[in-house]
This record gives sequence, structure tokens and C-alpha cells, in this order.
Amino acid sequence: MKRIVSAIIFSCLTLLLMAQNGIKVNFKGSKPTVTDFAWAAFPSLNYEDEEESGDRPWRALQNAMERHRKGLPQEEDETLTIDTKNGYILFERTRNEYVDYVFRLEVCFWNESDGRHKLIAFNDMASYVDGKPSITEVSNFLFYRYDNATKRMVGCEPPGFEIDYSGTYELPRSGKDIVFNKYDEDGSTQQITLKWNGKQFKY
Repeated sequence: MKRIVSAIIFSCLTLLLMAQNGIKVNFKGSKPTVTDFAWAAFPSLNYEDEEESGDRPWRALQNAMERHRKGLPQEEDETLTIDTKNGYILFERTRNEYVDYVFRLEVCFWNESDGRHKLIAFNDMASYVDGKPSITEVSNFLFYRYDNATKRMVGCEPPGFEIDYSGTYELPRSGKDIVFNKYDEDGSTQQITLKWNGKQFKY
């Protein structure tokens, strides 16, 4: 019990420090890639105690990227797509033993029009059960803003919109816009495009 409480306190202090100072992004070359942003963010995304976090969403992506980095095959029914050129990562896990379940995580970044910042998104609101959105108490859509000068990224609010938990979001692998699939009570779906203007998203 003491160890769990200590872990929670340590996690809270770590998150507070990250919020104040930002997260340092380490990379090789002239600029960071989408994988560099993912590796930098994992400590804040996977803030639970190590023994309790094996099934947490971002731990699954981290494990998949570890396998990729070591040249190992992915687990059965799991796929990992890393598109460095387009700044996009997709992790998928498919299960159909009892229901048609598609678990999806996405990471993406945009260059801001000021030339000094990048916007990074971590999306775990993209999963489906029997074709319907699967939103749980740990589902979220997180954004960070990266400063090219300081080489640090800081958590920020969704730029230009509020998160709607009645549907799923799709980050762009090509293009720049986010697609929101809004599911209505009558079973119909509205597809809404959030257009990127270089600084934020507009309906």
C-alpha cells in the first residue's frame, strides 16, 4: 500500500514538474520526428505505477514501438504504422472473439504557421466495438505544443475546439485536418471536418 501511495505521489510531482517546465524532446538530426515526440511523452502518458499500467492504452503503443525498435515482430492481431515522412503513427489491435473490437491509437504533429512551434496530438478516442465508438473512463485526446527554440513541449488545450465524447476522432496521415465522427442516439453518424489553419482547428 505504501509503495502504491508513493508511486502516486511521485507521478503527481512528475506531472507538475512537466507542466511547469515542459518535456524535453531528445532527437538526432536537425529536427524531431513523430517518434521522438512519442518517446518524450510516454512518461506523462503512462503515469500509473509500472505494475498497474500494462493494459493502459499508451503502454500498448510504447511496447509496440519497443518491439519495432528492436526489430521484433508485433503481437498477433496487432499492427504498428510509423510514417515518419507524414508525421503520423497508428497502432491497431483487433479482437473478434466475442465482439468486433478495433483498438486504435494515433499520434500526429503539425508545423505551426509562425515557424517556431509544432502541435502534437495523442489520440486514443479512435476505437470501435461492433462499429460503434468505444469510449471509456481513460479515453482522451491530448495536445502538446513544442517550441523549436527550447526543444520542449508543454501540454495545452485542444486548439480551437472542445472534445466531444459522443464520437471518435481521426488524425490525418495525409492532409492536415481532423475528422470527427459524431454518433447520434438514433444510430446515424455525422462526419465533421476540423480544418487546420496553421494555428488551430476550425469547424
